[in-house]
Amino acid sequence: MFFERLPDFLANHMILTTTFIALLAFLLSHEYGQLTRKYKALTPQAFTQLLNRQSPLLIDMSGQKDFDAGHIVGARHVPLSQFDPEHKDLARVRELPVAVYCSTGQTSAAACARLTKAGFTQINWLDGGLASWRAASLPVTRDRR
Repeated sequence: MFFERLPDFLANHMILTTTFIALLAFLLSHEYGQLTRKYKALTPQAFTQLLNRQSPLLIDMSGQKDFDAGHIVGARHVPLSQFDPEHKDLARVRELPVAVYCSTGQTSAAACARLTKAGFTQINWLDGGLASWRAASLPVTRDRR
């Protein structure tokens, strides 16, 4: 009964049907992207364990004001405008663990994708950025490095 009336419903509600298909396509492409990315998305707790156990190169991709307002201890500030995964200093650590974050996680996710394309193998990303770190009540510093 339901499947017999479905074509009529879809034909009579084109806007609803089109919106549903567009949202479904977006959701599927987003999930596929998460499954195929070559960097690890870590929670603040897992990020802390990584920092304590593996001592990765820690890169803060936040803007200068955000970095000055507080950052994770030991982070090196690299603004997106100066970020070059092919730089000779970064090329030396291509096989070592790298941990990347920014204020919200958006800029650092793009940086992780660039690191992946440049051949880095152990890329870790703080999901949610420094906002999730602070929400977990983890410490930040204002010291300049």
